[in-house]
Amino acid sequence: MAIPVVNLADFTSGDPQLKQAFVNQLGKAYEEVGFVAVKNHGIPDDLIADLYKYVQQFFALPSDTKRQYEVPGLAGQRGYTSFGKEHAKGSDAPDLKEFFQYGQIVEDNDPVKSEYPDNVKVKDVAAFNVTFEKAYRAFEKSGKALLQAIALYLGMDEHYFDKHIHNGNSILRAIHYPPITQEPKSAIRAEQHEDINLITLLVGASADGLQILTKQNEWVGVTSLPEQIVVNVGDMLQRLTNNKLKSTTHRVVNPPREMWHTSRFSIPFFLHPKGEMSLASLESCIDASHPKAYPDATAGEYLDERLREIGLKK
Repeated sequence: MAIPVVNLADFTSGDPQLKQAFVNQLGKAYEEVGFVAVKNHGIPDDLIADLYKYVQQFFALPSDTKRQYEVPGLAGQRGYTSFGKEHAKGSDAPDLKEFFQYGQIVEDNDPVKSEYPDNVKVKDVAAFNVTFEKAYRAFEKSGKALLQAIALYLGMDEHYFDKHIHNGNSILRAIHYPPITQEPKSAIRAEQHEDINLITLLVGASADGLQILTKQNEWVGVTSLPEQIVVNVGDMLQRLTNNKLKSTTHRVVNPPREMWHTSRFSIPFFLHPKGEMSLASLESCIDASHPKAYPDATAGEYLDERLREIGLKK
């Protein structure tokens, strides 16, 4: 399935007509599909290449070495999480993956710093930490522009989200789906789910497998060109907009049997606001035909609830 393609350079061009056309395209895509491919996204190609190179080097380390970067009590929010720990909400089958998470670095004495654990520094792969920090900032910048466009589409001030995502609880996650060595219990590397956050920015994936569930209840594969990133709506934005913008169900399926010996790597950036942000549905998204669908909650409360549901928090 070719998901809608938008050009972020139109939004940042300074041309009011191009900017408005981008806002309309993005909003329509998020109402109808929930996923878009973004070109001219501002994340440099060489940075993406470095990120994948160092991620592959990390996951190639011996299991005992990787486990040194697994910190009990952090609910997987920083550092390494070993194979089979996480499952989708409502599923008992663990996903066929291991992953590494890198979080916010607060540099301006914002008191929110006390809420975030320190990042786990990887000593065994040179340039791993500095590359993750650079990538994190690049994703934040692109995500901020996309949220500005979403705010305009919703009829709000362009900078509505800015203060909420500054020093937000965003996560850069590197995922490795290892080769399949025996008949799997499930045909799914990652069971169907929706993302928790505001939006997710996904840069490339080293193999096919991502599928989304259409309104017709059919699973279709998602592909994007190498110079594009895929960006989807998460549950927090769906709640905030009272289901106006769609958090689309998606999954990662196993490759054909002849490709079982291959790994799949994927690096999503889960853009979260600060925990104090209210996710109470916007008044402008509530009317007689669309009554309020969710109880009020902060982003922090909602995240905590979801981490328990997927088995990362006890």
